[in-house]
Amino acid sequence: MGNRYYRPSYNVIWGLIGITVFFFLIDIILPPGRGVALFGLREVTLGARPWTIVTSIFMHGGIWHIFVNMLTLYFFGSALLGLVGNVKFLIVYFGGGLLGNILFLLLSHPLATVVGASGALFALGGALAVMRPKLSVFIFPIPVPVPLWIAVIGGFLLMSFLPGIAWQAHLGGLIFGLVAGYFFRRQEQRPRPWGQASSISGKFWRGRRL
Repeated sequence: MGNRYYRPSYNVIWGLIGITVFFFLIDIILPPGRGVALFGLREVTLGARPWTIVTSIFMHGGIWHIFVNMLTLYFFGSALLGLVGNVKFLIVYFGGGLLGNILFLLLSHPLATVVGASGALFALGGALAVMRPKLSVFIFPIPVPVPLWIAVIGGFLLMSFLPGIAWQAHLGGLIFGLVAGYFFRRQEQRPRPWGQASSISGKFWRGRRL
């Protein structure tokens, strides 16, 4: 069986980061609360502002929120992008974000508002954890590397108990990522005709074994 490796096109990741920063700047320029009202997802205003099902993924609630999410996007996104390519990467990102938003609408109070890319990021982490379960990562303040799947599941469980966290969006993103990762892994493991791309499973991605 062979694994196809895609050379990461960081333009995709930087594009998502750029759009997110753009919305963050709009939120700063507009009067307080106006940006969230226009672009954040809220059940009672969804009919009048249907675009918020997507734009809420790019909105964030503060500098720390956007910094952590974009840092996660860069590292998780770079790893997954090299495994699945641009199209599948974007499917996971937006699919996880959209399913997370749908679960938020179904499971939260109709007056609650959600912003942030966390659902999309949990989708990236879930897909990567299924495809490369032995990949180790460092998580502050733990001084030793831990398996990615433990970091993703543990992060979800830990954050679900914090106040003001849209765990519904995290859950939707994680479910989408796990399912997508399962299908991607199956595609990787299919036998390829002789002469097609050879296995790269023994290669290193940016100095780290996947």
